[in-house]
Amino acid sequence: MRSVMLISASLAALSLSALAAPAFAADAAAAAKAGAETELEAVIVTAEKRPENLQKTPISVSVLSGNDLDKRHVVSLIDLNDGSVPSLRVAPFFTRSSALIVNIRGVGVQTDPNQPARDMGVGVYMDGVYLGRSQGLGTAIYDVESIEVLKGPQGTLFGRNTEGGAVSITTKKPSGKFKLSATAGVGNYGAGKGEVHLDLPSWHDISLKIDGLITRRDGTVTNSGGNDFNGYDRHGVHAQALWRPNDRLTADYSFDISRDATTSMYVQLLSFGLSAAKYPKASLARPNRADDSDYGVQEQYSVGNTDGHRLTVDYKLTPTLTLKSISAARGLVQSQYDNGGVDTSPSFFAGPPYSTTSPNVGRYSLANFNQNQFSQEFQAIGSMPRLNYVAGALYFHEYVRDNAVAFYSSIFTSADGSTYKPYNWMANNPPYGTDNHPYQRGSRVTTTSFGLFGQGTYTPPILSDKVHVTVGGRYTRDKKAGSLFVVNGALPVLNGVSAPIPLNKSWDRVDPLVNVAYDITDDVHAYAKWSTGYRSGGANSRSLTYRAFEPETVSTGEIGLKSELFDHRVRANFAAYTGTYKHVQLDYSAAYVGFFTTGTTTTTRTTTETTNAVSAGRIGGFEADFAANPMTGLTVTGSYALNIVKLADSANPFPLKGAFDLNRYPVYQDYTPRNSASFSADYERPLSFGKLQVHIDANYSDGYYQGQNDPVFLNGVVLEKQPKGDAAFVTNGRIAITNIELPTGASLTASLWSRNLLNEEHVFYKQSVSSLSSTGTLNNAGYAGIFNEPRTFGVELNVKY
Repeated sequence: MRSVMLISASLAALSLSALAAPAFAADAAAAAKAGAETELEAVIVTAEKRPENLQKTPISVSVLSGNDLDKRHVVSLIDLNDGSVPSLRVAPFFTRSSALIVNIRGVGVQTDPNQPARDMGVGVYMDGVYLGRSQGLGTAIYDVESIEVLKGPQGTLFGRNTEGGAVSITTKKPSGKFKLSATAGVGNYGAGKGEVHLDLPSWHDISLKIDGLITRRDGTVTNSGGNDFNGYDRHGVHAQALWRPNDRLTADYSFDISRDATTSMYVQLLSFGLSAAKYPKASLARPNRADDSDYGVQEQYSVGNTDGHRLTVDYKLTPTLTLKSISAARGLVQSQYDNGGVDTSPSFFAGPPYSTTSPNVGRYSLANFNQNQFSQEFQAIGSMPRLNYVAGALYFHEYVRDNAVAFYSSIFTSADGSTYKPYNWMANNPPYGTDNHPYQRGSRVTTTSFGLFGQGTYTPPILSDKVHVTVGGRYTRDKKAGSLFVVNGALPVLNGVSAPIPLNKSWDRVDPLVNVAYDITDDVHAYAKWSTGYRSGGANSRSLTYRAFEPETVSTGEIGLKSELFDHRVRANFAAYTGTYKHVQLDYSAAYVGFFTTGTTTTTRTTTETTNAVSAGRIGGFEADFAANPMTGLTVTGSYALNIVKLADSANPFPLKGAFDLNRYPVYQDYTPRNSASFSADYERPLSFGKLQVHIDANYSDGYYQGQNDPVFLNGVVLEKQPKGDAAFVTNGRIAITNIELPTGASLTASLWSRNLLNEEHVFYKQSVSSLSSTGTLNNAGYAGIFNEPRTFGVELNVKY
């Protein structure tokens, strides 16, 4: 902690002294004298359940406004995988953009979101409503006001499953005035976009707003056997009504319905590990991003349908006390069809002759996922002399069901693997999705959670009211009840008994917070905070035993400095943190041949088990955010994050039997680059017929792991070390001419945008294609990976009334 504090203090002092250089001060004076409006716009956040200035909120928060999202051409949360917020990582679940993996500061990774009894470690909220599943997060987002990324444990005010932090999305509310914004655009890879936002005049104190969105793109990797890889087709409607009969009461009702259809990302073979003669002749090893797949295979859209209702009521009981109620119900139906790993089918590496009588090309993984949730939250937000406070209660109820099956979708027609044809697996099996289908996996679970929370900030009458002490806490009780009803295509067998394996487990938890802030000046603020958070316990639906595992927890100490200088032309914020990461939920997979014991029965292990790490891990890091208006019309911003996660080695609690023993694993945290940074520049210049806007951003991150258990061990000897993904440097750009007056009284904006402007290539998901025989021989068949998207670009026209 001492070293982190020294680093923070040194960097803060260095930055402040550099910014105070005489030349910069002279420039600031000249700009002020010329009457230039160069002050940075204040950023308002709701991280502590009330609107506050970002600079006076004593936690680390990054904010992307709706304008920022437009400039970066962000259509859904998956587009934030370019590193726009360095401490935030967003990635698809393997090849599936239909489910997202989200972590903050390297905490909260859920590498297998397709499990009903497992939760995310970063809470995602839409207008104050918690979104319980990774599925559905890839849908298009509507008319966003801002996205706040709250870093570090948020267990007190936001509750369960916010051990890494929270992502809070706020949409624009009805204005009560007539407004119309319509956007149409086209791009490469057959991209198209249509977007409408309509505000209607208030009527009987009711304001109405309707948002509609359609956005689509063909795949970026062609596939001769079906839909191309990495395509999407998203559309939806959002309607919101705001009733404000007087200054004390506001009722806000919202309904949304969306369809998110995506195809798999493509996993390509990067290199041959064995002799090329061992591979089918149709296979290619390509170290650069592929434009087409080696094999034409079945590939259909994974479709997610989501809908939700929300009613938020604010009542100003007194001038200093507001009562709030947030009621919400949401539903999700997600199909998942994954054939992106065709190049890495295990049957490819045995060498010719290849079977021409049984399917062996393209492992097609099909899964259905259904969820319904209801939540009710009450808040009391008030103030007293020297005290601001918030207190409340939350009830959350969720039902989730999943099933899955996998099979080969094609068959070789030549023994050397040079030709192949589709295999109609469906014709020989009951329709997928019916109860009589031979699922390979199926589970269901009901989650009920109840919480009570309170937090207060007191300003004692000392040191000229510059000290602010915040104390808070939350009590939560979680319960999960359900069953695992299919494993390996049949009823589970435990201790010789065939029956669904039940889950019935509950947990109690208290998360405290202490924060001391000090106003060094009116524009420079420092704070020191300690807080905790946790991810709920649960069970692994890929298990043979469905044994429950416990919650994992994070306890973090953080210091920070927030400053605005030179008449609010420069903003510089710093944070350093350190803490413990306990009871981490670890998966142990049967990627290799072996046996394990359940009770008195020895069973072939083809699934995974989850347990909690016995030893605690450590986390730590440093963050810096900078913004400045160095001259009229120019704004530059920059962010840097150092995130360090060290998890202790963990013994395998599920002994493997056979010719070898994988008995201990060094553990690494997934999806966590050590260093990441983002920079952007925005320039505006008036024109005789409108305004010119130019945006450029550049985003860097180190490579990271995609598996917790990195090396392959055999009797204490490292046989193979899994690779990290590549470092990434992605740039985005946009040029627009805005405020072009039309004869109708409307204004026109024309823009040209590009994502991955420089067409940079990197493998963000890299894996070894290996197998370990029963005699302990490691067959390394090479390396495979998923590349980032190629350069995309397009033009858009927007008309506003």
